[in-house]
Amino acid sequence: MNTRRTFLASLTGAASAIALLAISGVSAHAEGLKIGFSQVTLQSPFYVQLKNGAEAAAKASGDTLVFLDANGDVSKQNNDIQDLITQGVDAIIINPVNPDAVAPSLEAAEAAGIPVITVDRPTNGGKVAAHVGRDNKQMGKLVGEAVVAKLKADGVSGAKIIEIQGDAGGAVMMDRRDGFHAAIEGSGHTIVEGPYAEYIRANAVTAMQDLLQANADVKVVYAHNDDMALGALQVLKESGRNDVLIAGVDGLSEALETMSSGGEYVATALNDPQYLGDVTIQVAREAAAGKDVPSFVDAGTALVTPENVGEFPHSALFAEYRPQVLGK
Repeated sequence: MNTRRTFLASLTGAASAIALLAISGVSAHAEGLKIGFSQVTLQSPFYVQLKNGAEAAAKASGDTLVFLDANGDVSKQNNDIQDLITQGVDAIIINPVNPDAVAPSLEAAEAAGIPVITVDRPTNGGKVAAHVGRDNKQMGKLVGEAVVAKLKADGVSGAKIIEIQGDAGGAVMMDRRDGFHAAIEGSGHTIVEGPYAEYIRANAVTAMQDLLQANADVKVVYAHNDDMALGALQVLKESGRNDVLIAGVDGLSEALETMSSGGEYVATALNDPQYLGDVTIQVAREAAAGKDVPSFVDAGTALVTPENVGEFPHSALFAEYRPQVLGK
């Protein structure tokens, strides 16, 4: 507790030193804004593309994006945000390592008059101007419904479904889990909850090797992102198991290509990270200008199955999906 008080005091001190900068405000649609971005990690291709989308949008608007990678470290993230406050940025974008642990930083940013926008992962409490993300529970539910429909079409009942999970305690993980479980509930199928593989393919490969030995009768593997799902598919192919359906989330183009070529990949939900970064910069600019922004900006999703996979461009790392979500 004393450590937190000391850290909060240092943050508040830094905020007070620059608070006068916020008094004059930022004119609407001003160019040359300085926007800070504290990212949870760059160990996932999704977060690399999120960064790229934000950088491209900031450059197109004539703004400067100060990007800092927390590398999964809560303490580093709080220190990074303190640095952004000290620099006097016009807005701060946060993709939190932990939804609770950034509370001191949110307090300090508020004291400095700097609006905070969260992206992808929300925080628990604290003053945030807006959260930009997608309805991860709906994404999980869409994929789950597609799995149930495919099993029904194949005449399969009482299937065992292995679930490879994201990060322990993460809001995205819980929503993708809960949405999928809601779709499976009452279907007669059973879910075996596997380990947390942190959204990393290599971790999913290791997990799937153990899960397959313990669950030889598996009929479906659902992973909380496509990268892990493709890792599971790799293990199944190496084991000669072409009878197991695969489903993921995020719309990784590799998953869509696999789906296009036929086989076992039956569903994913689109989660274009570059567009997410683009929308987040737009919202940050609005907030920095003192304009009202929605508390939640949904960047949109869609279900992809073998029946409609050709409708979505997927030449980049992730399939493109850019619905109009601002200025409706």
